[in-house]
Amino acid sequence: MSILRKLALIVSAVALTVAAAAPFPASIPLPTDFAPEGIATGPHHTFYVGSLTSGDIYRGSLHSGKGAVLVDAPPGRSAAGMKVEASAHRLWVAGGFTGHAYVYSTRDGSTIADLVLSTPGDSLINDVVITPAGAYFTDSFHAVIYLVPIGPGHRIGKPRTIRLSGPAAVLGDFPNLNGIAAPSNGRVLIVGQSSRAELYLVDPCTGASRTISLTGGALTPGTPDGILLEGRTLWVVQNFANQLVKIQLSPDLRKGRIVATVTNALFRVPTAVGADGHRLALVNARFDLGFPPPLGPGAPPGTDFNVVQLNKP
Repeated sequence: MSILRKLALIVSAVALTVAAAAPFPASIPLPTDFAPEGIATGPHHTFYVGSLTSGDIYRGSLHSGKGAVLVDAPPGRSAAGMKVEASAHRLWVAGGFTGHAYVYSTRDGSTIADLVLSTPGDSLINDVVITPAGAYFTDSFHAVIYLVPIGPGHRIGKPRTIRLSGPAAVLGDFPNLNGIAAPSNGRVLIVGQSSRAELYLVDPCTGASRTISLTGGALTPGTPDGILLEGRTLWVVQNFANQLVKIQLSPDLRKGRIVATVTNALFRVPTAVGADGHRLALVNARFDLGFPPPLGPGAPPGTDFNVVQLNKP
């Protein structure tokens, strides 16, 4: 092999190594006027973001920043919080004011299930978490959670309503129950309350709840939105405060200590967070420009939206 050929191969290898080691983009653009709210992460650095106004689902790469619409939802759908069920290649989506939940294939975007949880317009199906028992959804209008059982062979069961008791059942100013998370065993749920800025442990069988006591500071009333649990670390997105709060929970999850409050110049009312290795991805909803219908007129036409990536503190 000639010296020039060897040099060419070395240069090519170096270029590939540099490309592979290139940093993940700090900001990933979404389609103009997309009106996002929820975000979920999946295998191979994949992320999903849903539109409140159309119900469409955008899928992209956290590594390259590229993506496209995966689900062109039928008219009348909406997408709020979401989670990936990687083992079944499914995306579970809270349907907002529709009263529904939707399940989509992460392979081709087809609809696997359209589930009726509550009455359209009289509920706000806000967020979802997947446990070994099934998918649990919050409702920001009512003191309930909804369970969609997942049986053998990933069979989707009939939805049922679990009425809450204890502090999580006390409704305040809108919004009420919002983000939801759970440890891997699913024996307890963690639910956030936005207006009172509180976190609760909820028994998924009985609906009984207790408040998680916090030290090291306090959450900002009216701002806690999406939450994410990793081991005993709980991430809480504070939308209008443009902050991400890191909470270290006790082994029994009954107590928590705020250990970090993250701000970022790219935050523009973030509403949800997903994890990808040592990175976090947050979606900016830009509610400061207007809440989407039926709460408001929405952001002005031509508004840009994006996903923000940052290293975990």
